[in-house]
Amino acid sequence: MIFGTKFQCCFYWMVLLFLSVGHAQTPDIFRAEYMRMPRNNQGAKLSRIKLVVNYPITLKDSSNIIIGGEYNRLSYGLRREGIPEGIEGLRHLHVADLNLAYVHRYNEFWRIIGVVTPRLSSTLGAPIEKGDISFNATAGVLREKKHIDKPSILVLGIAYNSTVALRVPLPIVYYERRFHKHWSYVVGAPKSALKYHFDEKHQLQSEFILDGYYVNLQNSILVPGGGEATSISSSGSLGTFGYQYALKKSVFLYIYGGHTLFQTGVLRDKDRDDIFTLNDGPSLYMRAGFRIGL
Repeated sequence: MIFGTKFQCCFYWMVLLFLSVGHAQTPDIFRAEYMRMPRNNQGAKLSRIKLVVNYPITLKDSSNIIIGGEYNRLSYGLRREGIPEGIEGLRHLHVADLNLAYVHRYNEFWRIIGVVTPRLSSTLGAPIEKGDISFNATAGVLREKKHIDKPSILVLGIAYNSTVALRVPLPIVYYERRFHKHWSYVVGAPKSALKYHFDEKHQLQSEFILDGYYVNLQNSILVPGGGEATSISSSGSLGTFGYQYALKKSVFLYIYGGHTLFQTGVLRDKDRDDIFTLNDGPSLYMRAGFRIGL
């Protein structure tokens, strides 16, 4: 049975939260979002269209799975002197994830969760090749205490990403606590936040976010000095402030604006070493979207 009881809805929300902490998104059944970073002093601009779908299922043996997908289309533009030939023609980057999660209920408060994520990240200018596919994995525990004066959620885990240069598991930490009628906070990585709840419909939120992407280049790019780039990656941190409006229960519109605190976009060779910096300048940031939570 799917969406059978109030307990199951809360349970699925917690699992989606674990998925979100591992992949820097929020626990949604559906999300459509547009993000834009206008051209900065390095001549770089970036926009992104994001689509997210998650489908929760309860099995007959009381174990649980979540099947989820996320697609990001990044439109990248760089215009300045001295950039490698061919980079100006690089327009659209594609990142698609399939999340498969298994959940074990340890006791009333604790859940043990494992997630496997096959990923396609490519320029997709040709048929899919080996370098376009990677596999990520996330494992950890989740605890929720909700029927108390100051409810809280804690997530602890590790995430392995096969596309990073240093292939070791990285920690996941997420702690959310409602400490006042109007106030709550989130502490963790890749996201921390402070929220002000006017009422059930209106919410303000400030965020600190770590984010990034990695995409295989199907057509390699020669860089000054003779190196050959086979992938493009970006990492950075953002400070944002935004507003969320509830159209009805679990259905939201939102808009955020902010600025990068640091960012670096680079071309990498086959050994995944940085060989050319595309963008390390500050940028403005905005995103807006529609989401359906559980």
